[in-house]
Amino acid sequence: MSLSPKLLEKIKAELLDWARFIVLFLVGFYVFSTIFYALFFIPSGSMRPTLEVGDRFVASKWAYGWSRYSLPWGVANLLPQKEGRFLGRLPKRGDVAVFVNPNNKMVMIKRVIGLPGDVVETRGGRLYINGERVPRTFLRMSRYRDHYGQIRTAQVYSEHFTDRQRPHTIYEFSDQMVLPNWSPDDAGPFTVKDGHVFMMGDNRDNSNDSRSPHGPGQVPLENLIGKAQTVVFTLARCRKEPGLDCPSGRIWRLF
Repeated sequence: MSLSPKLLEKIKAELLDWARFIVLFLVGFYVFSTIFYALFFIPSGSMRPTLEVGDRFVASKWAYGWSRYSLPWGVANLLPQKEGRFLGRLPKRGDVAVFVNPNNKMVMIKRVIGLPGDVVETRGGRLYINGERVPRTFLRMSRYRDHYGQIRTAQVYSEHFTDRQRPHTIYEFSDQMVLPNWSPDDAGPFTVKDGHVFMMGDNRDNSNDSRSPHGPGQVPLENLIGKAQTVVFTLARCRKEPGLDCPSGRIWRLF
């Protein structure tokens, strides 16, 4: 049975309308994700306890201005190398920021610890900025099952930068060597270069960050993608077990 020309024209018009809608939606979504906000997810535990594996969070693209790395879907890797940012603004110490690793182009998220000109180091597990030890307060011990199924025991501290209103929470495990002749608890001093920031994970003994020989190093400002704002929803799941923490209540939680 053949379709009538009138019906074929109607189907063709309907398909064209849908094609226009999809193209306009994708263009609008791409522009919105470039200029305003984008959704990201957490694949590792390096930002525990602030962010858990499976958390989906929103980052504001306009917080630090825009660079080629503001473009979603890895388009920046196809463009010519170009430094600088449009309407660039320096992050604040303590911001949780999304950035592109300058060494392998992976998208990462860490906390901004050092700004240009700062001297950052860790000594005996304590963080020092410009020679002054950053205040922290012991909160409790936490036992939890990580996303690999292993039970971990962490010391939970509240850490407070003196130039920031709110403290943040970090995990510490033990002062042990992770690589030969190197430990995350005794690293540096590092002088933050002009046009760069120094990044660290809140899970201080389990974070491949600016301290690590195999980490991103000091991150150029043009590699910043945006500032993490809030956890929108999470796919993190854990079953309640006696004596183990199981994080909850993470939806719409502001940083």
